[in-house]
Amino acid sequence: MNQVRTSFERIFGGLGAETLKKKNRRAMAAYDASLLWTVLMLLTLGLVMVYSASMAMAEASSFTGYRSWYFLVRHTLYVVVALLCAVVAFQLPMATWQKLAPWLFLFGLLLLVLVLIPGIGKSVNGARRWLPLYFTNVQPSELMKLAVIFYAASYAVRKAEFLPAHQPMAKTLVRGFLPLFTAMVLVGSLLLLEPDFGALVVIVAIGFGVLFIGGLDGRIITGLLALLPFALGGILVAAPYRLERLMTFLKPWEDPLGKGYQLTHSLMAFGRGEFFGVGLGDSVEKLLYLPEAHTDFLLAVIAEELGFVGVLVVILLFMWLLFRAWMIGRQAARLQQPFSALTAHGIGIWFGAQAFINMGVNMGVLPTKGLTLPFLSFGGSGLVASCVAVAVLLRVDYENRRLLNGHNV
Repeated sequence: MNQVRTSFERIFGGLGAETLKKKNRRAMAAYDASLLWTVLMLLTLGLVMVYSASMAMAEASSFTGYRSWYFLVRHTLYVVVALLCAVVAFQLPMATWQKLAPWLFLFGLLLLVLVLIPGIGKSVNGARRWLPLYFTNVQPSELMKLAVIFYAASYAVRKAEFLPAHQPMAKTLVRGFLPLFTAMVLVGSLLLLEPDFGALVVIVAIGFGVLFIGGLDGRIITGLLALLPFALGGILVAAPYRLERLMTFLKPWEDPLGKGYQLTHSLMAFGRGEFFGVGLGDSVEKLLYLPEAHTDFLLAVIAEELGFVGVLVVILLFMWLLFRAWMIGRQAARLQQPFSALTAHGIGIWFGAQAFINMGVNMGVLPTKGLTLPFLSFGGSGLVASCVAVAVLLRVDYENRRLLNGHNV
């Protein structure tokens, strides 16, 4: 508690700063301002666009009390809570996150099990993905993404001697690969039961991406990629609706009023936006034509109202976020902080994979998946998990800077 209080005083507001040496104070104040401002710009744009995209739906629903600002108020509260959680998360040293990693993973597994129990988990549109609380719903898969990053990074550090190619393949498979593979299969099975295939893709990318960066023999990754088509084929056969969704993705205009309805309206939104958009608030597709306009398909509304320029700004902001995550991770690796390095890279993989899939779905280049756009789309669990992840990334950068200045972390 004293450590957390001291860290808080040093970083925020300068309370008690007179007791610190000037050099220490400068080192404490150092942080990646560009990363912080990038995230704040995404959050601000998300607030504006969620309000714009949700007004018509909120005014037409008795659930919202016919109040146009219903989702804006809730989203604002989510952002405030997410930022407060991020402030708390920043106080924890990376050594603490490393110790907590297995327990966070087990907690995430528990939530994934609870959400499947009738009477506990909440089902919406045939998917059981939410745990209802008094004032909101919690989506365990969003929290699991963060837990998998910590667990995979911790695992790669603990198993470092069994991962490289110079080890016998049998030892690498049994001691280095199979334990994490078993954990990913368990998580994947629970997600498929919800079902939440989009979250499964992101979590698997995080887990094996971190393990590969951590030094896993490339031959194993090559083997996994070779088996990937068979695994995807099995998943499609097990759930015929996924095959139907794939066929709809390939030919959405054959059934524009049925199975291709959502995708065709998303494409029309992109078409209407052209270069500069039709203007903020003037979208037609958000007027109860495009389903999930304020969540999964928020980028389509951005494209319609702000045009190619608006979409390009979003892409550039995410590209800078990923670049900073990669560079912070590289710096941590140079400073001999492997857990911090892998955590930073894992966060980059998460945001990159999820943003890529969401944008691809909105643009019609990937099959429809229920994934939100990080920092922008409406949703409390996603916002909290994403903001905590950025706080951890800032913490890695903060510890890097302290080490470079000759201070302990």
